[in-house]
Amino acid sequence: MSGKVNQVSLHFLRWSVFLIATFVWGAEDTDWLNRKVILKQTEGTIYELLRQVSEQTDYLFIYDSQLIDNDRKVKLNKKEYTLREAIYNITGNWQLRIELIGNHILLSLPLKIPSSASPPELKVTNYISVTGLVFDLFSKEQIASANVTLNGTSIGTITNQAGGFRLNVPDSLQQASVKISHIGYENAEIEMDFVANRYIEIALEPKVVPLQEVIIRPANPILEIRKMLEYRERNYATEPIYLTSFYREVVERKSRNQSLTEAVLKTYKTDYGKEHGDQVKLIKMRHIVDRQERDTLFARVKSGIQSTILLDVMKELPDFLLIDDSENPYNYAHVDINTIDGRLVNVISFEQKKSNRQPLYRGLLFIDMENYALVEARFEIHPDYIKKATGNFIEKKSRNLDLTLRKASYIVSYRQDPDGVYALNYVRGDVEFRVRKKRHLFSSSLNIWFEMVTCDVDKKNVHSFPRSERLSVRSVFSETKHIYDADFWGHLNVILPEEELKELIMNNLSEVSEPEKNITEP
Repeated sequence: MSGKVNQVSLHFLRWSVFLIATFVWGAEDTDWLNRKVILKQTEGTIYELLRQVSEQTDYLFIYDSQLIDNDRKVKLNKKEYTLREAIYNITGNWQLRIELIGNHILLSLPLKIPSSASPPELKVTNYISVTGLVFDLFSKEQIASANVTLNGTSIGTITNQAGGFRLNVPDSLQQASVKISHIGYENAEIEMDFVANRYIEIALEPKVVPLQEVIIRPANPILEIRKMLEYRERNYATEPIYLTSFYREVVERKSRNQSLTEAVLKTYKTDYGKEHGDQVKLIKMRHIVDRQERDTLFARVKSGIQSTILLDVMKELPDFLLIDDSENPYNYAHVDINTIDGRLVNVISFEQKKSNRQPLYRGLLFIDMENYALVEARFEIHPDYIKKATGNFIEKKSRNLDLTLRKASYIVSYRQDPDGVYALNYVRGDVEFRVRKKRHLFSSSLNIWFEMVTCDVDKKNVHSFPRSERLSVRSVFSETKHIYDADFWGHLNVILPEEELKELIMNNLSEVSEPEKNITEP
């Protein structure tokens, strides 16, 4: 299916559900199920083998992840299969109901028709979810940090670094539609009741901006940024708001995950005309350590949550947005016109002047062409001067270790709510060190990253938190006192973990069933 799902196709899906349910057995006998496929790889997970089928047929699969286990290993004979045979052999379930809707194949269990004497029991569900993968239509590469939102609400999440997502919504909103957007791509939109409690793969189509859609005029980057700051009170909240957010911080050593901390936070965010004053309340958290990998170096993240607050660049203005400062050390340029969520954006680059050799930033600003809102910023400490910034990232270290900063990059994005007001949507920071023991020849890598996504925004009855409920954001968050909850996330929206994090979680769940020891109060 194309990433672009227009209104016509949505109406088609809405009216076709009844017909498909009525004539499903006839539909199974159509020619498309008899198409021939040859699996080059005959051993792998269900997910890997179904992807092979998708690549040969251009059909994408939708199914309930509780019905079909993506990670289950399968081994097949190498031969030619019909599409029907391939699906049954890969899933191992010959009772599956197979339906074709557009370019998607829907896999489900056969409908059970109740007798008139015993009416069916209604299953009451408080929440429904959709799980899936977002990728580029042409390159087939997974798309990280794509927005996945429920239209007309502030409910949303983003895709992880492998393009995966899960969105949980109240069942009362099942008639709404799910929208997927990312800079440089056409939006994809699909109705929730079509994909509820199922897995779906969504291809986004790259958006090319034709010149005839753009009014050709000289773009002054300084003027664009000045307008962005001038319109700040119009585009961003002028009253305090609550943000319910999912937060994750990870330490990786030698390309292996060493520790994972995840939490649900509620942030009291003051209006965007006032710097500082934000407060954070901890709702729940968990901390997992790979004890097998603990060696002479074990890093901890300090002030990770404070970093996510300070990276709200429209509230806590960084030096590269202080354009009217007479000593501004940056050069600015208009480098591109792009699109996000169906709107044109100007792309402004900034980079420190060559005369300044201090470790400053370079990056890109994506500014809405119509309302001058900053929708995304991507920036990093300039690679030419990155080593000079090493000391700014290390508070304490062992005397026999040499650490050198290799990378410090950041992403900050904002999302517009149904009222047209922008709020902080996503923050990610990636910091990489080279680690070498003194008098040793070889070095290894140490990666620390954190991310936070806004899952919901609340503007009603917003008050600051009592002092006793406020989380200390400057501390080592992973050492915060907490009680581990086995049924941790419930129906909260989170960023799905990548495969490496899944492995760390599964290998260590039994070790964290009790509260962590040697912890400090928040």
